[in-house]
Amino acid sequence: MSLKEKYPIHLYNTLSKQKEKFEPIEKDHVGMYVCGPTVYSDVHLGNVRTFMSFDVIYRYLTYVGYKVRYVRNITDVGHLENDADEGEDKIAQKARLEQLEPMEIVQQYANGFHEVLKQFNNIPPSIEPTATGHIMEQIEMVQGLLDNGFAYEVNGSVYFDVSKYDKEHNYGKLSGRKIEELMESGRALDSQDEKRNKIDFAIWKKASPSHIMRWNSPWGEGFPGWHLECTVMSTKYLGETFDIHGGGMDLTFPHHECEIAQSVGSTGKDPVKYWLHTNMLTVNGQKMSKSLGNSFLPRELFAVIMKFWSAATVLWL
Repeated sequence: MSLKEKYPIHLYNTLSKQKEKFEPIEKDHVGMYVCGPTVYSDVHLGNVRTFMSFDVIYRYLTYVGYKVRYVRNITDVGHLENDADEGEDKIAQKARLEQLEPMEIVQQYANGFHEVLKQFNNIPPSIEPTATGHIMEQIEMVQGLLDNGFAYEVNGSVYFDVSKYDKEHNYGKLSGRKIEELMESGRALDSQDEKRNKIDFAIWKKASPSHIMRWNSPWGEGFPGWHLECTVMSTKYLGETFDIHGGGMDLTFPHHECEIAQSVGSTGKDPVKYWLHTNMLTVNGQKMSKSLGNSFLPRELFAVIMKFWSAATVLWL
């Protein structure tokens, strides 16, 4: 009896809202994608918790005998302030404040991210793609969504038509959100807003004159939407449907919900069999977050524990 048979794995699937026995799409092989960091600042312990969790999952899958292709991306463009469709790119904003080129910011904080995970003895992923390295594939997916009728172009920007998608599919099936409630609770459209509906999201944004990071496209100079990159990179390296997609629970909506919509709108197939989400690290009952000012950096923890133990001890705390 193999270890896989002796120790069957059960996972809580966010999509089905229940614990399920793990059965990969292809016998003995697992495809796993985890949303990586946006590299504009140091990763805090809350961020690290997610990557440590999936490192343990990766190790265990390998231990019981699966051949795992583990893909974890680096977001180096397209993630705007407040996770919205408006505002400045987080990396470009940091570059402007520090008077550096955006790719200097990317390199600095990507190096820091890798160093931190190395201190925690995390195993590197099989593939670590970047958003800027897959611009052409993202443009191709945008064009495909336009061709399939799930997107529309306005003044050089392209938006995903959530209402039209929901008529044929179920937008909200991962997070449990209802499109009617989203329409009621979202920000009201003003006279300058290009979207048909306030819940539509950008898959390609026209670059303003001051926007540093921009690429040529059929719709003019611009940059990809934050949600789009993960859909493109996960399916490029793991196929149109793969086993596991992971991330922090704060990504369930809208990020992962939008990923599903983009994949289904592009290929007609649900992209992921098991959606796994880690819980948040909390401080005094609140989610650890840079914006709340309650985050701790790994080096601050190391300064305490490494007087007595190794960094790997954190895995057991």
